[in-house]
Amino acid sequence: MNIIETNHLTKAYGSFTAVSDLNLHIRKGAVYGFLGPNGAGKSTTMKMFLGLTKPTDGAFHIDKKRFPQNRTAILKKIGSFIESPAFYGNLTGQENLDIIRKILGLPKESTADALELTGLAPVKDRLARKYSLGMKQRLGLAGALIGRPPILILDEPTNGLDPVGIHEIRSLIRSLPEKYDCTVLVSSHLLSEIELMADDIGILNHGHLLFEGSLHDLKSQAHDAGFPVDNLEETFLAMVEEDNRRRSK
Repeated sequence: MNIIETNHLTKAYGSFTAVSDLNLHIRKGAVYGFLGPNGAGKSTTMKMFLGLTKPTDGAFHIDKKRFPQNRTAILKKIGSFIESPAFYGNLTGQENLDIIRKILGLPKESTADALELTGLAPVKDRLARKYSLGMKQRLGLAGALIGRPPILILDEPTNGLDPVGIHEIRSLIRSLPEKYDCTVLVSSHLLSEIELMADDIGILNHGHLLFEGSLHDLKSQAHDAGFPVDNLEETFLAMVEEDNRRRSK
């Protein structure tokens, strides 16, 4: 069963088309790795899902609810982490999450639950400005996880982290579907990390979907096309370069 589906989803800014005729199928309970070079349309697609920008054409459904007719109901099901999370540095981690909890109308125990899930419970009373970068990323994830939404949309959640921090965030994301039956849509430039955490892959280039399917399907298709299959990064680069060559003709 697919929890997110798009139907010819398109977003144009004047003469520039950021997302073109996009048909995504994101399975319930999966970690879906959303890949593409800078400017490929990943963030724009995620922002459309969150109602932050309107589609120019096409449509999408989230948990069988069509946007924008069911915008409020859709947004209640999504926790998000887009770009760098913003916090009040003079408040503790717990106090920052309490603000989100109150806005969402969630019970008090939701804050403690999110802190526990992300491993921040021991530092919940520390000021956010004194958090390490890894802790700040975890606090961003805690804000997305609060209330245990069935869908998580995470844009570059490991951005700027050291290898230990990257490993911790990757392990956390990989564990989430099993922990509480959620679906994760995650974008990252660290393809080696996506290879370790994702069940399915979607590859965008210039707003067009080049591939969607499992890692096994990707390797099979890449092998048939004569692309390298030793690791996801080499396969990804070969597919994007071939698409760019076709476009330049």
